[in-house]
Amino acid sequence: MGIVVTGATGQLGRLVIDELLATVPAQTVAAVVRDKEKAADLAERGVELRTADYDRPETLEGVFREGERVLLVSGSEVGRRVPQHTAVIEAAKAAGVAQLAYTGILGGPEADFELAAEHKETERRILDSGLPYTFLRNGWYSENYTAHLAPVLAHGAVVGNAGDGRIASAARADYAAAAAAVLTGPAGEHLNRAYELSGDTAWSLAEYAAEVGRRTGREIAYRNVPAAAHLDILTGAGVPAPFAAILVDVDEAIGRGALAATSGDLARLIGRPTTPIADTIAAALPTA
Repeated sequence: MGIVVTGATGQLGRLVIDELLATVPAQTVAAVVRDKEKAADLAERGVELRTADYDRPETLEGVFREGERVLLVSGSEVGRRVPQHTAVIEAAKAAGVAQLAYTGILGGPEADFELAAEHKETERRILDSGLPYTFLRNGWYSENYTAHLAPVLAHGAVVGNAGDGRIASAARADYAAAAAAVLTGPAGEHLNRAYELSGDTAWSLAEYAAEVGRRTGREIAYRNVPAAAHLDILTGAGVPAPFAAILVDVDEAIGRGALAATSGDLARLIGRPTTPIADTIAAALPTA
């Protein structure tokens, strides 16, 4: 059984590789990367490197083998992902892979915010391809917040327009463990299924701010601001306007409850509770 991970040098892809190597022989794992130099450490661990670029469909020809299980890690370039993902889907179909797992977004076709549009279209194209699939509908990563603790600590505030909406986030490593589980499970166990993946407990941005304050011994407030004001804050901080608009739209969706679902699928797949937001905060805070 061969397992192939695309986007293997990204933050999620690397964690998936780590999870796989803990349970299967390295010679059964292949990593699809754009730059082999960036994946030299994976090669040293015995992982086969295959070079391809989502933006160049011709480089994907022959990158997969018949019968392999493939994880399509969604691209990071919003606005370009549908053609990128389509190139992978077509290459996987041409090869006759046994499974195409895809990292989409919580809610799948029911997700009603802008960031979900490309994921929904990708799922549709996978279904149309006829490939055996597994949809890993990932909720929000806790690191989406903890990676930006510096400005929170500098200003003593978490800023958003999500109101009292709740977020059932989990650590990126939890989602990686789920991907590895569906790629290594018994043949057929996870085929043609969709998993709604999220943390066990949903939290609000006010609760997040309070936990950061508790961990640091400082007063950290949650400033709920109108969407337009949040957009101005983000662009003023250097976030490109199109992406800032997406973040503001996500906060609006959080306010509607779009990222609050706690199905339990993630904990069941990984065989343990998901990582609490408090633990991810603690890991991200400066130690000095």
